Amino acid sequence: MDVFSANHRSADLSRSTRRQWFAFAALLLVLSLGALYAAGLYGRATALSSLEEQGRTEANLKVALLRAVLERPRALPFLLSRDRDVTDALTNTAASKREFLDRKLEELVTGTSAAVIYVIDTKGVAVSASNWREPTSFVGNDYSFRAYFSRAMKDGTAEHFALGSVSKRPGLYISHRIGPAAAPLGVVVVKMEFDQLEKDWHETQRPSYVVDANHVVLISSLPSWRFMTTEPLPADSLAAIRESLQFGEAPLAPLPFEKQAGDNLLRVLLPGGGAQSYLRIAAPVSTTPWQFEYLVPTGETVAAAVREIRLLALLLLGAISLVAAFWLRRRQRAFANMAHEQTAREELERRVAERTQDLSLARDRLQAEIADHRETETKLQFVQQDLVQANRLAILGQVAAGVAHEINQPLATIRAYADNAKVFLGRSKPEPALENLDHIAGLTDRIATITEDLKALARKGRTAEEPVAVREVIDGAVLLLRSRFTGRLERLVIAPLPADLRVRGNRLRLEQVLINLFQNALEAVELRADGRVDVIVEVQERIVSITVSDNGPGLSDAILTQLFEPFNTSKEKGLGLGLVIAKDIVSDYGGQLEVESDSGGASFRIHLRKVDE
Repeated sequence: MDVFSANHRSADLSRSTRRQWFAFAALLLVLSLGALYAAGLYGRATALSSLEEQGRTEANLKVALLRAVLERPRALPFLLSRDRDVTDALTNTAASKREFLDRKLEELVTGTSAAVIYVIDTKGVAVSASNWREPTSFVGNDYSFRAYFSRAMKDGTAEHFALGSVSKRPGLYISHRIGPAAAPLGVVVVKMEFDQLEKDWHETQRPSYVVDANHVVLISSLPSWRFMTTEPLPADSLAAIRESLQFGEAPLAPLPFEKQAGDNLLRVLLPGGGAQSYLRIAAPVSTTPWQFEYLVPTGETVAAAVREIRLLALLLLGAISLVAAFWLRRRQRAFANMAHEQTAREELERRVAERTQDLSLARDRLQAEIADHRETETKLQFVQQDLVQANRLAILGQVAAGVAHEINQPLATIRAYADNAKVFLGRSKPEPALENLDHIAGLTDRIATITEDLKALARKGRTAEEPVAVREVIDGAVLLLRSRFTGRLERLVIAPLPADLRVRGNRLRLEQVLINLFQNALEAVELRADGRVDVIVEVQERIVSITVSDNGPGLSDAILTQLFEPFNTSKEKGLGLGLVIAKDIVSDYGGQLEVESDSGGASFRIHLRKVDE
């Protein structure tokens, strides 16, 4: 088998493998989308079923409470219709009879849950009422237009929910005829209100309401929904309600509902915009034509159930996918191994046949080539080992020299603080001694940062940048130089700084830059009686410039051309790494370090990025 055939077979195997993985990924994507969709439907259905079961239990409890509230006053009209005092007040127009009945009804209201009790004669005029003392007394008012009066006169008893024409308060009117149907004397009416019941419903924080046969809300945990409708009213029903004054001037507008898929799902439009989904639970109120409706919020519960089911589906699908991927990978490896073994066998047979033909002629040449190759390889290994060792020693020397150069100043400051601490402890002054020890701890952190920066010279590392106050950087550098230049720091003149000026960088690393610049400048003017180092901070749009100038002898052209190269220095004991490290630190934070020099001194200028307020 030739090389072309082997490469062709390998290419076919690679294309087949890619097609299989592409098909696997496509199938996994389709299954994932399908699983998410099916899980969403199942989670939604499960959550709605659970909510409906829970809501129906709560609704049945509320309906039972409503029935208990309704049953209490229903017997009262029946009993009063057979009361002798009521009959006497209707048959005898004497004021004393009716006043006595007024007081009796007033006492009955106090001992029952009724809102008001009153007696109406056959003409529909109230002759006695429990609220006879109040300004809104029903006595003397004509109620012949009320359905509870006409139906009671006709059928003997009636129940009618309406808005009070005098009190303007809604309630259920329960009436009973007084006397036989052939010779009625009047009607006794008990009105009950549902304020406490509505208050109890409101505390559940879920909308609850009762609608009549016309879908008008009668009792509601939300007062603003009262006398609104769950379904638009037909024109004839609306006209009849308006004519009967059952709900006064209420607009009878539809509730802000939007029906969703399913009869029991709806969205309630909120006043400030937006909507909330609810599950509507309906339950009939026995012995009345009413229907109790209970709204259970579905948003959070359904969303949580969908998320949970989808997560379970994804976990299950993920586990299946891992097993399938593992099986597919093993299958592909098996085919690849078989193909490689076949190719190797064919290639071996071909080579054996070729080598057999010219083995006797090429034996000596092959042995010579093998010997030369081994000798060359041995020499190459020795050369590579020498180069690696030399490179390691060079890097180690640079790092060691950099450490010696950069930590010299913090070590001197540590020594000064340690001496001061000993003096303070000898004088029994622990507070300043502890303060010096805190400074020493901070300087050890600085030495750790310096060593990290020196190692970063080789690997081009970078400390994360952050907003740094320029004043804090300058003050920190001056603090570390105080022990080194005791009595000479007055030559360092720092111009007033702009308030709250901050740049991008790292405080310790920028202090390291300024320490190098301040130290070089102070050493340059050390022998001059009028020596001076000026520090000026300038702001130009988005750049902050820090200039360190001295009036020393300046730098020679030879030093300037190699100023930022390692181990290039004009000092007798210098290492030539300080400015190299300083420039790398400034460059790490997107800045620049420039230098100018003449016979009147040297000037270093740092450009850093300004932090926008």
